[in-house]
Amino acid sequence: MSVPTVTATAQKVLAALVHEGVDWATGVPCSLLAGVFAELEAGVAEIDYVPAPREDTAVGLAVGAALAGRRPVVLMQNSGLGYCLNVLTSLTLIYGIHPFLVVSWRGHDGRDAVEHDVIGRELVALLDVVAIAPVVLDEARPGRSVRAVAAHLEAGRPAALLVTRGL
Repeated sequence: MSVPTVTATAQKVLAALVHEGVDWATGVPCSLLAGVFAELEAGVAEIDYVPAPREDTAVGLAVGAALAGRRPVVLMQNSGLGYCLNVLTSLTLIYGIHPFLVVSWRGHDGRDAVEHDVIGRELVALLDVVAIAPVVLDEARPGRSVRAVAAHLEAGRPAALLVTRGL
């Protein structure tokens, strides 16, 4: 088993999350987020990490963490949003508890595995349907992208940071 490469961008994203007060993480690994997960699993980041078996479970755990006074982030692949739609609409949206979402955008350019074609093409529209603002990660300015999501959350609006390339 190979060890994921931790990129400078992954480290900058994690540092920006910490800067915004994020102190707790959960999620389901994705190859595009491998560097972030490697840092979390190694305990390098200043963020407590609890792995989740499914994305909807991760969102539920994050809501519990938020109710306990933590500032959570949920990391997942865009295909996991399908698992999360009910918990996102019937828990987080209704009760106004919006964890920071980091979502890998598999298939965004139509050049991924075929199973990512539909969700890749329709991700922004899907987020729009459930009133989650998309913010695409600017790799040149990851802190600015993280701050944009945080600003939505501080205003009581859900948002997701979309990652199009591996971190």
